[in-house]
Order: sequence, then structure tokens, then C-alpha cells
Amino acid sequence: MKKAKIYIPSKTAMQSGRGKTKKWLLVYESEQNFMNPLMGWESSTDTLQEVKIEFETKEQAVEYAKKNNINFEIQKPKKRKMIIKSYADNFINK
Repeated sequence: MKKAKIYIPSKTAMQSGRGKTKKWLLVYESEQNFMNPLMGWESSTDTLQEVKIEFETKEQAVEYAKKNNINFEIQKPKKRKMIIKSYADNFINK
């Protein structure tokens, strides 16, 4: 049975905005990983772990998973803690 996780990706360190953090992703998980004896890195023969499917809403992702008999786990997005400060706060010693 296939297993997947459904989540909203967090922004990367290279992003200043939140442009790619609005869509829900369905990503397959694989347990068929093994150590490559030649190079020493982790390898897999499961190509499904490379598949990432985007959805506009969480409900669409859940419906897709149920329709295709995919076991899934939903990871709820973490709330961002906004610290609002002015530019002058950078120069005030506290």
C-alpha cells in the first residue's frame, strides 16, 4: 500500500516572500532506501518518492488520496510568529 504525506511546504532560506507556500503538496514516502556501496549515499529503486503533486486546497489532496487508495498523513502548517518592528529598532541598544 502506498503511503503519502499532505502538507504546505515552508519557505526556503533563499526565499524572501511566501510565493511557493500557498499550495498543498502530496508527497509519497518510501521505505526502500539503501546505502549505495560505491558512493556511500542513500539510494532507492522507488521512483514514486520523486513525485510531488500540487493541490489548491487540503480537501482536494485528501480526496485524491482516498480516490487512489493512498494511505496519507496530514501535517498541519505551523503558524508564523510575526515580530513587527520599525527600521529604527535595528539601531537601538536594549
